[in-house]
Amino acid sequence: MSELSTTQGITPFLWYNGQAEEAMNLYTSLFPNSRIKQLKKWGEGSHMPADQVMMGVIEINGLTLHLFDAGPMFKFTEAVSFFVSCKDQQEIDHYWNALTADGGQESQCGWLKDKFGLSWQIVPAMLTERLSNGDPKRAGQMFQAVMGMQKLDIAEMERAYNQ
Repeated sequence: MSELSTTQGITPFLWYNGQAEEAMNLYTSLFPNSRIKQLKKWGEGSHMPADQVMMGVIEINGLTLHLFDAGPMFKFTEAVSFFVSCKDQQEIDHYWNALTADGGQESQCGWLKDKFGLSWQIVPAMLTERLSNGDPKRAGQMFQAVMGMQKLDIAEMERAYNQ
């Protein structure tokens, strides 16, 4: 199996407008078990700027992504997001602060856009667990608290669940 092969079968492919290499560097520096697997520029004589990414492949915490620069025709929307399950508040704070830095935007209920416009959900694992397996009434109380938050606060979520 080659270095660029993946057993995922389906691999997200992200379109950037001159920021793919910067995104590759941010994502691989932020998440554990991450690396740049390939970075090939368009080069001289192509229809795109020579220094932009023609083919980028990264792995972030085991997930392979393809990225490239292809101009301003398409933009990211909230209709697609990456869901990051966090073990504790420290991990939530780490990802939230890093992904909203330098022009990222906070949204509601643990959602944000990074500075490239890509949407992320930064969510404690306990939320998924409580919504899936917890008492429905208490999970509903917790979900109402989540609806009023931007960055999710585990202590507040626990209070709402246990009230």
